Amino acid sequence: MTAALPKFPLRRLAGLCATAALLGAIGTQASAQTKIKFTLDWKIQGVHAWIYWAKDKGLFKAEGLDVEIDQGNGSAAAVTRVMSGTYQAGIGDMNAIIQNASLKPGEAPVMVYMVYNRAPFALITRASSDIKTLKDLEGKTLGSPAGSAALAIFPALAKKNGLDEKKINWINMAPNLQEQMMLQGQVAASAVFSATSYMNLVSQNVDPDKDIRWIFYNDHGLDLYSNGILVSSKLLKDNPKAVSSLVKALNTGFKECVSRIDACIDNLAVNEPLINKDIEKRRLNYVLKSSVLTAETAELGLGDVKDARMSNAIAQIAQSYGLSRLPAVGEVFSRAALPPKAERNLK
Repeated sequence: MTAALPKFPLRRLAGLCATAALLGAIGTQASAQTKIKFTLDWKIQGVHAWIYWAKDKGLFKAEGLDVEIDQGNGSAAAVTRVMSGTYQAGIGDMNAIIQNASLKPGEAPVMVYMVYNRAPFALITRASSDIKTLKDLEGKTLGSPAGSAALAIFPALAKKNGLDEKKINWINMAPNLQEQMMLQGQVAASAVFSATSYMNLVSQNVDPDKDIRWIFYNDHGLDLYSNGILVSSKLLKDNPKAVSSLVKALNTGFKECVSRIDACIDNLAVNEPLINKDIEKRRLNYVLKSSVLTAETAELGLGDVKDARMSNAIAQIAQSYGLSRLPAVGEVFSRAALPPKAERNLK
């Protein structure tokens, strides 16, 4: 004989169903995450270790974000990628943002966390080369990848120093060939990101301090910022909470990575097994010392800028490119998403 099922009062049964529905809704809400497509400025290198650390250690997830990271092909090109709407965020060049903000107000991405406080734009040539000053570039053939910020900003350097650009011939090259073609004499000099080229030279058994002459843009009249975390103007307007969460996770990732560089590089190698961990560790340390951890960063904390210096940089870019409109600092940089300074200090 089959046992009778227990009877529940209808009111209690309805209450149980309502509770189950509520718990299901809460679970769905908790699991929902904001998806963000994020573009790097370049191929995976040690300088990106902190971004992958934030992803792999669950820092994005803890902030309610599902971040997909893709490699890039130039820090100026990263700005274009975000501007097109294909990506919502990335790491790219401030100076490309300034140009786009001038030409297309309201459409350009906005930087929300400065990383390269000192721009790493440089020209490299052999130490034995006859290129000893910027004027010596005239009549020469130079090379750079098409999406390179160093190439994009070169006209500003030329105008600032009275160079005749018509007397300079440029060759576009694959990113992995910019040092090699210079070393082989196929171009007299290359416009590079020192963050990338310094260690690329080391990996080719070249001493970048003795065998190479470096001509840094910031040493020749351009006091510029460079790469940082940027977001689309749409994301900043429609979902400022997601932007704050992104910046918070990346800031935490940066600080954790700097304090645990070996572990951070090991984690990066999981994402890109082909990297040379020794090279990428040295690259990260070099960039931290040369472009990130400046006196200004020590004063302001990671991620911030000085408005007066940014205004001057905007004016330099606008003058050099003949831009008729100077965007305000607030159009190209927003500190609204920055964590408190105490959380951005780095010893």
